[in-house]
Amino acid sequence: MGKERLAAFSDGVIAIIITIMVLELKMPHSAEWNALWSVAPNFLSYVLSFIYLAIYWNNHHHLLHTVERVDGLILWANANLLFWLSLLPAATSWLGEHPAAAAPTALYGAALLMPAIAYYLLQQAIIHRHGRQSVLARALGTDLKGKLSPLMYLTAIVLAFVEPWLSIAIYVFAAIIWLVPDRRIEKVIPES
Repeated sequence: MGKERLAAFSDGVIAIIITIMVLELKMPHSAEWNALWSVAPNFLSYVLSFIYLAIYWNNHHHLLHTVERVDGLILWANANLLFWLSLLPAATSWLGEHPAAAAPTALYGAALLMPAIAYYLLQQAIIHRHGRQSVLARALGTDLKGKLSPLMYLTAIVLAFVEPWLSIAIYVFAAIIWLVPDRRIEKVIPES
């Protein structure tokens, strides 16, 4: 199978996830400007989750440029990633409703940790299919950000039961790290 169908399906699922998240946003019942403060936590959790989804979409796009052929393992690894990303709207909503509570903050961390693991597994499935000397294997190198992020999420999950705001700061910091475009794949793929 070619990678185009996989890319199109993944793009569609991510678009649906974002749509679900935006539909969860509620406007205040009052028509006063200051009423917007009551929905600020929901909006801010949406913004953070949107950024994470955009990061995954962007990196997934680059990742698929390294794929020549798709096999069953890659399909299942990709479905695993999409499954975990699909749970992000629920965690986003709960965090937005209870912005400094331990359980929603920890669950949000788990909702970030699991796609990070799934993305790693997808990378490994692609490397398994294309070999240790493949474009992706060469591009990843030591993959410091990829290894650091799950550790940050695990730390934040534990800290959520001590200081939830510190956990949220870690989630924001991890997103900032990934906002810097990852040019490793672009550097090893010849221009076409």
